[in-house]
Amino acid sequence: MDWKTFQALLSGVNKYSTAFGRVWLSVVFVFRVMVYVVAAERVWGDEQKDFDCNTKQPGCANVCYDHFFPISHIRLWALQLIFVTCPSFMVVMHVAYRDERERKYRAKHGDDSKLYNNTGKKHGGLWWTYLISLFVKTGIEATFLYILHHIYDSFYLPRLVKCGVKPCPNLVDCYIGHPTEKKVFSYFMVGASGLCIVLNICEIIYLISKRIVRIANKLNRQKRKIAVRHDDYNEGPFDNSIGTMPTLSQKEQPPSFRSGVKSSHRPPGLKLEEKI
Repeated sequence: MDWKTFQALLSGVNKYSTAFGRVWLSVVFVFRVMVYVVAAERVWGDEQKDFDCNTKQPGCANVCYDHFFPISHIRLWALQLIFVTCPSFMVVMHVAYRDERERKYRAKHGDDSKLYNNTGKKHGGLWWTYLISLFVKTGIEATFLYILHHIYDSFYLPRLVKCGVKPCPNLVDCYIGHPTEKKVFSYFMVGASGLCIVLNICEIIYLISKRIVRIANKLNRQKRKIAVRHDDYNEGPFDNSIGTMPTLSQKEQPPSFRSGVKSSHRPPGLKLEEKI
């Protein structure tokens, strides 16, 4: 398997990934692909020859090996790495589709016209594609962990297994080659897969929360615009003049008609009585 070509294909995903996505890709290549290529393939290089049984019955060792190892760990991890990284190509293909639409739009309407502000920005359909790819990757990781645990009953590899499958004459003891190394690498690959699941979940939460905050800010801006327009509509042309009209004091107010009539027709005797 040419892992360099595989890495070159996935290197373009970094341009459209978040910080969690870049960490996920680093974990995949450093802690999984490199460990797989450098060490794991050598440990599981020829495991069937290292599987020994205490009998010389022809076919007994082959049948017992197939019974305890129906799918080799190394091949199962290779399939897992291929299937896990495939959803990332959905994002690259969607961006390529946007670039093609942008090229056709500019060819039709001129070089100054734009259909997208940035074809690699996660808005609209590209945001949904990216989010779906995260869910698919998380589901694939969890599925392969379940398959590995279901086939071998656990992630632990024993040193000795007992086999009574025909054509074995009786219950025979079979020994696994390099059991400690295989157990260590099994735990390491399972832990790296679990870390990738955690990173995918964190990225999903980050994308959804960021989208919710963006929608909430947009709704708040719309409410503010509506409130400002409503206030401008309620303010009439005479509101300011009425509100700012000066009020005369009691001394400056002109006398009313009733007070002037009373003061002019009142007899002088009443004025003296009022003074007394």
